[in-house]
Amino acid sequence: MYVMTTRFGNVPIEEGDILSFGQGLIGMETCRKWVLLADAGNRALAWLQSLDRPEVALAVVSPRRFLADYQVRVSSRDLAPLGDGSSKSFQVLVILNRHEDTLTLNLKAPIVVNLDTQRGRQVVAKNDHEVQFVLGATIPMRRSA
Repeated sequence: MYVMTTRFGNVPIEEGDILSFGQGLIGMETCRKWVLLADAGNRALAWLQSLDRPEVALAVVSPRRFLADYQVRVSSRDLAPLGDGSSKSFQVLVILNRHEDTLTLNLKAPIVVNLDTQRGRQVVAKNDHEVQFVLGATIPMRRSA
């Protein structure tokens, strides 16, 4: 099947690629069907593309790529809607944002996906993580003529 997106055009996906978020994401509760797309130019980056709103695609990364000791504490009640699975079936991703002239990670509200059940949920970590963790160097700003 194909999905029309604003950012990537017409993208082929398999039915098994669709991730179901029963409660949507924070601030996007009506977006409940998503697909994870690899970024062609950067292996560290992926895009969480909404199937409900073709104009919505969120840049996501594995937090451990940038913080090897990142851990997220959540209640078992928060993970229950994702279904049972081994620890290897759960994938944790964080949203990457551009904030002024830097890139930031939302470490406080990671996205947890159970790869076995294809269900996901954005959770609020009990840890004292930052909502806007700044990554490395600043990004050069483009100037308009």
